[in-house]
Amino acid sequence: MDRILQMQIFQRVAELGSFSRCAEQLGLPKTSVSEAVQRLEQQLGNRLLNRTTRRVELTRDGQSYYQRCVEVLTDFDELQQMFQPQDQQLHGVLRIDMQTNFAADLVIPALPAFFEKHPDLQIQLSSTDRKVDLVAEGFDAIVRVGQLNDSSLIARKLGELSQSNCVSPAYLERYGEPLNLEDLEHHYLVNYSQQLGGRKAEFEYVNNGRVDYLPMRSRITVNSVEAYNAACIAGLGIIQIPHATSHALFDTGKLIPILPHHKAPPMPVSLLYANRHLVSRKLRVFAQWLEQLMADYLR
Repeated sequence: MDRILQMQIFQRVAELGSFSRCAEQLGLPKTSVSEAVQRLEQQLGNRLLNRTTRRVELTRDGQSYYQRCVEVLTDFDELQQMFQPQDQQLHGVLRIDMQTNFAADLVIPALPAFFEKHPDLQIQLSSTDRKVDLVAEGFDAIVRVGQLNDSSLIARKLGELSQSNCVSPAYLERYGEPLNLEDLEHHYLVNYSQQLGGRKAEFEYVNNGRVDYLPMRSRITVNSVEAYNAACIAGLGIIQIPHATSHALFDTGKLIPILPHHKAPPMPVSLLYANRHLVSRKLRVFAQWLEQLMADYLR
């Protein structure tokens, strides 16, 4: 096994903290992964990893070697790509995670045209509203809609989605239409929180250029976009969703727009990845395609 492959295996074990998970992601036997790291340690004459029954952790020497390993493998990858024609077919697998409605409404319908240009590329697409660990779960990138928390990940902004305030005909029939912010005292909001109980129900709106929050009553808290929309359609309260999503529901009469002068701020759409210097050509091509897809979608 050559040194570059040993370094690649070591880097992945270090990032995942597990020989088993590394073997699973690389499609190798666990024994091969373990032997590769052992040979690397023998050749260097230093222990790089401390192994316990629960976790694998870097030693002090391992931490230093890991940093240099990342730099060397990045340079090696860039050197390889220097001599590859830009029109060469993309190969391999991209593992991407994105929110369910973004995947279903925008990305998946456009993928056939993408695969026409890149027939040898495979995409493993995870659709979830939960917060995934990009490195630990082996994703190349994740797409997120909404404001980002402080993160060590690199963010590439793809665009912004304007938002609409919505209710269902059933809700209007029972509670009437709120015409101003004061009216919201007598209305209900469908509360969205990725962690149930982690966020209070608040109506978000832009006021003189700043974002304000108005506490509201709520009977239901959900943690998925599908449940959020379904709760509104069922008449359980007001929701605030991207206009691109609500537009189709307006056309079918399932939802009705309200309070047009008190909208929430636009929601940024971002592509997140681990390291600016470790972006593969296939991920760069996918990111450029996704950015153009977003631009066409918003137009």
